[in-house]
Amino acid sequence: MFNFFGPKIFNSGYLPEEDGHKIYFFEAGNPDGEPVLFFHGGPGGSAKLKHADGFNKRKYRMILFDQRGCNNSLPVGKIEGNTSWKLVNDAERLLDHLGVRDKVILRGSSWGSTLALLFAIKNPQKVKSMLLSQIFLANEMSRKWEEEQSGLFYPDILERLYEKKNGSKSLSDSFASMINFGDMTEQVSAAVLYSGYERVLGEFKPKLELTDLDADDIAKSKIYINYAAQKFMLEDDYILQHIENIKNIPTLIVHNRLDMVCPLKGAYDLHQNMPNSKLVIVPDIGHCSKKLYKFLKKEIKLFLR
Repeated sequence: MFNFFGPKIFNSGYLPEEDGHKIYFFEAGNPDGEPVLFFHGGPGGSAKLKHADGFNKRKYRMILFDQRGCNNSLPVGKIEGNTSWKLVNDAERLLDHLGVRDKVILRGSSWGSTLALLFAIKNPQKVKSMLLSQIFLANEMSRKWEEEQSGLFYPDILERLYEKKNGSKSLSDSFASMINFGDMTEQVSAAVLYSGYERVLGEFKPKLELTDLDADDIAKSKIYINYAAQKFMLEDDYILQHIENIKNIPTLIVHNRLDMVCPLKGAYDLHQNMPNSKLVIVPDIGHCSKKLYKFLKKEIKLFLR
């Protein structure tokens, strides 16, 4: 169904090439409105116009972009020159390119919340407030949960991943080798199993079935797996260790109680260290859910008024 009443794109294009990457961006809403900078999930996800739903299109200038190697950014799947801090730098370049001088509202979910927090830590003077959900701190606790502790709930599914583990390599390193250097069968297996495990966490009847994937699916998984293998290119607990830079920025945090991809503990720890934050715990299961988005829209509206 067409969204006749939602925000419309009024500007789009590419940033000047850097490190062999061309970053695609688009803007929606009011060109003269208050700027909102969006960070999409992943790594390997994409920016969608629906991410701007829930914002007043007459009041806000919504700025979205595809991260390096993702979706409309070129080349798709390129991992060289693709790091967390490069993504933050792209966001800075984008604001400069668009002539945004006012403080911005940051919006990010999951991996997008990680990048929003990193952007704020580096540029606290540029941030008015943050609207975050499905918090992912990209720390050792997060890695252990996904690759070890989640097996308390999904031992049958996680076992299938460990069957592919290569000797002393970590689980993510093993899958990175498969998707980077394996034949097409191994690449598909890596994409379906490692990337798919994140998808099935939180499902009551999880299934990891080997299916045909196209080149874009492989590229998306390649970015995600390489980031995971390199611990998201961050020092452990980097965000919480640098929380002093951002602790007083007004921040909304919305998180499902039973999020099996990003456990609530990360959101709770973030809230505990940010006295000017509001934590909304949604009584629901899953990393994404209709109830979460319903709460999120309502809370964003309340937070911004």
